[in-house]
Amino acid sequence: MTTYRPCVIKSFKNNGHLHRVWLENWLVPAEALAPAHAAESMLVFINRQTPIQEADGKQWISRVPAVSFFIPGEWFNVVGLLEDQGVRYYCNVASPLFFQNDVLTYIDYDLDVIVPRGGGKAQVVDQEEYEMHKIAYHYSEEVNRKVMEGLKALLDRAQNGRAPFDDELILSYYEAWHNQTGEV
Repeated sequence: MTTYRPCVIKSFKNNGHLHRVWLENWLVPAEALAPAHAAESMLVFINRQTPIQEADGKQWISRVPAVSFFIPGEWFNVVGLLEDQGVRYYCNVASPLFFQNDVLTYIDYDLDVIVPRGGGKAQVVDQEEYEMHKIAYHYSEEVNRKVMEGLKALLDRAQNGRAPFDDELILSYYEAWHNQTGEV
């Protein structure tokens, strides 16, 4: 039987301040990963109606189930949102993951990429927020370069339908978790 581990996901800003915490996520075990995901040592998490805590302490509950992908060494992460009309992707340009004691952390660099349902054209959002925080948080030249490289790599994957951009796999991860846990 596949064992899903509960984990917490925390995002920070470049200045070290907490940005957001997803309090209930389930790590897909390595033996249950698709070959393309296992080949890149991806960490795949599932959440549904997870409590989310903002930096100011306010909490809310996510309304849309999600399957999240973190790839070691990459400057982005990918969230497949399981909406009624299909999978929509919300991607964060972010530092590579750090995972210890069932807590995954990363630095969020504001730039986001949205890929609409049905694989439409990827759209970069929050460019102004990135430019503002680049100055306010004194991003180094190296960080700025890594962020731009991460954005380029992310857009390339999205536009070419490379892992983890695969609606069927995302739905199968969610269904397998749902069937085993009985989450409603």
